[in-house]
Amino acid sequence: MNLFADIRAVVLDALSAMVEAGDLPEGLSLDNVTVEPPRDAAHGDMATNAAMVLAKPAKQKPRDIADKLAARLAADSRIVSADVAGPGFLNLRLDPSVWQGVFGAVLAQGTDFGRSAMGQGTKVNVEYVSANPTGPLHVGHTRGAVFGDALASLLDFAGYDVTREYYINDGGAQVDVLARSVYLRYLEAHGQDVEFPDGTYPGDYLIEVGQALKDKVGDAYVGKGEEVWLEDIRDFATEAMMDLIRSDLAALGVKMDVFYSEKSLYGTGRIEAALAELDEKGLIYDGVLEPPKGKTPEDWEPREQTLFRSTAHGDDVDRPVKKSDGAWTYFAPDIAYHYDKISRGFDMLIDVFGADHGGYVKRMKAAVSALSDGRVPLDIKLTQLVRLFKNGEPFKMSKRAGNFVTLRDVVDQVGPDVTRFVMLTRKNDAPLDFDFDKVLEQSRENPVFYVQYAHARVNSVLRRAEEAGVACDDAVLNSADLTKLDHEAELGIAKKLSEWPRLVDIAARTNEPHRVAFYLYELAGDFHALWNKGNDETSLRFLQEDDPATSQSKLALAKSVAVVIAAGLGILGVTPADEMR
Repeated sequence: MNLFADIRAVVLDALSAMVEAGDLPEGLSLDNVTVEPPRDAAHGDMATNAAMVLAKPAKQKPRDIADKLAARLAADSRIVSADVAGPGFLNLRLDPSVWQGVFGAVLAQGTDFGRSAMGQGTKVNVEYVSANPTGPLHVGHTRGAVFGDALASLLDFAGYDVTREYYINDGGAQVDVLARSVYLRYLEAHGQDVEFPDGTYPGDYLIEVGQALKDKVGDAYVGKGEEVWLEDIRDFATEAMMDLIRSDLAALGVKMDVFYSEKSLYGTGRIEAALAELDEKGLIYDGVLEPPKGKTPEDWEPREQTLFRSTAHGDDVDRPVKKSDGAWTYFAPDIAYHYDKISRGFDMLIDVFGADHGGYVKRMKAAVSALSDGRVPLDIKLTQLVRLFKNGEPFKMSKRAGNFVTLRDVVDQVGPDVTRFVMLTRKNDAPLDFDFDKVLEQSRENPVFYVQYAHARVNSVLRRAEEAGVACDDAVLNSADLTKLDHEAELGIAKKLSEWPRLVDIAARTNEPHRVAFYLYELAGDFHALWNKGNDETSLRFLQEDDPATSQSKLALAKSVAVVIAAGLGILGVTPADEMR
């Protein structure tokens, strides 16, 4: 059930009738006609822009269209009134029975309420985290992991066929640095004193890896040159780090469908095949780039390189794919990787990058556009920095990690549910402050608590009802008399619940899972307000003495709220709280 879509269908039917009657010309596009909540709730329950968007193509005044449309809409039994406002907006008020029916729809559909077929099975690849396998995940990765995972769940809820993917950056020089760092820990495990040069990884997390390497190979690499051990230790260390990363992701409740190795692109012809595809389109050439911004010809050495004509697909400058010495640039395997995604049949690609990858957006979009002939869209979401605080001070670095706060540091402090919800309390491209003290507060200022408390309150009142002998199982609540829910505050809850399916569609269309967290906070606020009103107006209390039928109606409302909160938290990867401790 999507009430806004249902009423929009009523509006479109009325407009079609106006065309048949000659009140509107034929051939009008109705794609931009919307039905949505009014900016001011005092104006009505819903508003449509139909007259405004059709006036110009119909060559009529907006109010003339609105007046005729209002007359037709008012004839529908679900619509109590249709009032023309301003230059031609149309405000609608719905019959209370329509809102009461929302509670019944929620209870009948359970946590599938709001689920849609909008995606129509479109195959989407969501790539996120994709951290270098050189150590534990840090707090920046945490935000990307939560955002990507929630986005994947949101798209699944909206009817897309979603694949969650992690791109292992194991093909670059940083993995050689990891191998050298593990070798130092390996020597340390053999009792040697070592120093970590600048650029290596001194974190304690490699102590166990060095010991594990000793247990595996004994002293086979002691005193030997890199040519003997570099490749073997590189593979050993990478796998150890990926085990650590998988464990970190599991602690956060993130499970990937695919782990894709960058290294698998090298020496297999995949990079060459992707660039050959671009070459066939006339997009690969040898040339010399202009000096980068901020560089002068005096301090810039022009070199002929193999370039991708990315400007043909919206980029600012063409991009090198092969250096003058014949080595691939970092961009080349990324092109091949995305070509592989396209070849696997995905209809849409989403990459979740850290804020430091902003300069990569246009070139990557250009590559995907060129490789797919514009058929496969790529949306790149950048997650901004997270600033950590505790006891009013910046949270200090982790000794285990060496120089940063790890994902485990955060999860161990507050748990996965709090971590995930808080990471979605800001839009992904806005900085986020994570205060360990505030996120554990039991107050309205803490959105995690506020939403969980609403769900726990519903479970509490249902337990009290059972103790009082009021039947409140699903079958009873599904058949409760919803016409008893006629107070403005109760109908207000129904109106908020009716926005959930629309919110899901909007959030999925814009790839913005934070909208779910915002909505849940607002729904929880409306529910808490209704609960508090019951302190003054006994008729609004969820349990009515000696009136089990009315109690069951009000419990049906409460259960509806809990169902939608559970569905929303499920998308965010958060477990609903049955009780607060």
